[in-house]
Amino acid sequence: MDTKFRPPVGSESRALATETPTQRLDRVFHANAAPLWGGLSPVALSLAWADWAWHLAASPGRQMELVALGSQLAGDTWRTAAGMEVPPEPAGDADDDPRFRHPAWASWPFNAYRAGFRNAEAFWREAAVLPTMTAHHAEVTKFFAKQWLGVMAPANWLPTNPVVLQDAVESRGAHLVKGAMNWLRDASGQPDPEVVAEAGRFQVGRDVAATPGQVVMRNHLVELIRYAPQTAQVYPEPVLVIPSWIMKYYILDLSPQNSLVRYLVQQGHTVYMVSWRNPDADDRDLTMDDYLRLGVLEPLRAVGQLGGKAQPVHTMGYCLGGTLLAIAAAALGRHGGVAAAAGGVGLPPLKTMTLLAAQTDFSEPGELGLFIDESQVGLLDNITRGKGYLTGEQMAGSFQFLHSRDLVWTRRMREYLMGEREKRNDLMAWNADITRMPARMHHEYLVALYLKNQLANSAYEVDGQAVSLSDIEVPVFLVGTERDHVSPWRSVYKLHHLCDAEITFVLTSGGHNAGIVSEPGHANRSYQIDSRRSHGEWTSPGRWLRQAPRHEGSWWPAWHEWLAVRSSPLQPARPIPARAALCGAPGDYVRVRCVD
Repeated sequence: MDTKFRPPVGSESRALATETPTQRLDRVFHANAAPLWGGLSPVALSLAWADWAWHLAASPGRQMELVALGSQLAGDTWRTAAGMEVPPEPAGDADDDPRFRHPAWASWPFNAYRAGFRNAEAFWREAAVLPTMTAHHAEVTKFFAKQWLGVMAPANWLPTNPVVLQDAVESRGAHLVKGAMNWLRDASGQPDPEVVAEAGRFQVGRDVAATPGQVVMRNHLVELIRYAPQTAQVYPEPVLVIPSWIMKYYILDLSPQNSLVRYLVQQGHTVYMVSWRNPDADDRDLTMDDYLRLGVLEPLRAVGQLGGKAQPVHTMGYCLGGTLLAIAAAALGRHGGVAAAAGGVGLPPLKTMTLLAAQTDFSEPGELGLFIDESQVGLLDNITRGKGYLTGEQMAGSFQFLHSRDLVWTRRMREYLMGEREKRNDLMAWNADITRMPARMHHEYLVALYLKNQLANSAYEVDGQAVSLSDIEVPVFLVGTERDHVSPWRSVYKLHHLCDAEITFVLTSGGHNAGIVSEPGHANRSYQIDSRRSHGEWTSPGRWLRQAPRHEGSWWPAWHEWLAVRSSPLQPARPIPARAALCGAPGDYVRVRCVD
């Protein structure tokens, strides 16, 4: 394969070449000012605030309701502070907020701080949304009210956190001093020996991404890894895995005990994994069509060449990799021009398709959708057009913003007030291994999927021809996670009304990553599962949730059984052909780190 591929000059390069001096001035100004707003569009935020403020100003009745609610909640807080009788609140392990589960929060005056904060949350849940606001602006104001309250939570500050105060007394201030040193090192950029040592605990190819295999195909965008068999017999149909390109693939091959890849191989499956290359400025003009061709179709062709083109292939896609796989399946499922235009001639047939936390209908994309409107996309275009890509730090910052309570404030409280550096696990090490996205592809997927929802509307084009998810006929194993802020499970579930294929839907406990990395034996894991026959009746997500049986443990065995039922009888395992091996797993592309 040609590893020196360079895309043709596209719209991004032409836009830079034809940019007028005044347009460049605007672009550079917006890009340089973006950090002041955390990479968010100040115009979009101002419009949401203005929508709220004007509607509140024009609603005297609503103002009266909020004044009455504020007075009631303030009274509750005052009675708690005065030690008077108040309705009991959940405490200890029963508290639904982990920040306040320590018994010390039940004592005065900290119970009053907690009550005041809870009452402020209750007030802003009501005050941030007005019935006549646009739905998008209402969600934005509610989200940012929650974020600002998160900043002011009493758990974040030394004088109002009893756990921190107790720790300071018991350590005679030593932990506060250590926390101050942690802050100073972070603020000045000086390396912390403890952090450096933690970073070295999980080395790619040694501690994570360590399942034995060989890279058997490489192009400009991906390496294809084939994993060595670990059983005497294997299922004839291989499993091709397409992870998201905004993450390193080894989220699915972490430590040996929680590696989904290793689990599949140990069950007798032949597994192929796509490992995405980290793009650079030369890749600014890579398109979604390029990602489909280089990242899905060429690996699928390579699998066919190694296993026989007539041998069907089980396919799996995670997050945006699943969305891209669904696009490929729709293009290949349609008879005629689209499949040929997409480079689908001569590919092995798809046997099944598994989508993990992958959306195909973006009409309700969850909290990530709050930051995606025309103004925000325009700002991101200005940021990426100069560099040629969206940096890993910008993407990581967006996800931290969505989970600021756990990823920012709780962590900083422990590191800076209690002197406890966070102990890394393999999932955290993977999360810190950031990636980039080419400018043009990033623009195309935001506009086509998030803004216009073209895939769900059968308007998404592959090589200039529209594809429809209704053309997908292979059995589908669809997984959503209960606490997913990136791909909400109800949004994932919408594939049911976009195609008539047989769909087995699984709703598993956990979030976008932890719900997927849910190995057998993992404590406190459960899932619900139910199937719809091909062309069967569509069930609403609420009804599905009520009627689907719940099972304790990991969903991985259920998926293996689903694949096994749809596979041919076991046959003797064969080693990876020596002629196909380019280098050992995990390959070269996964080792390239961002330096922006």
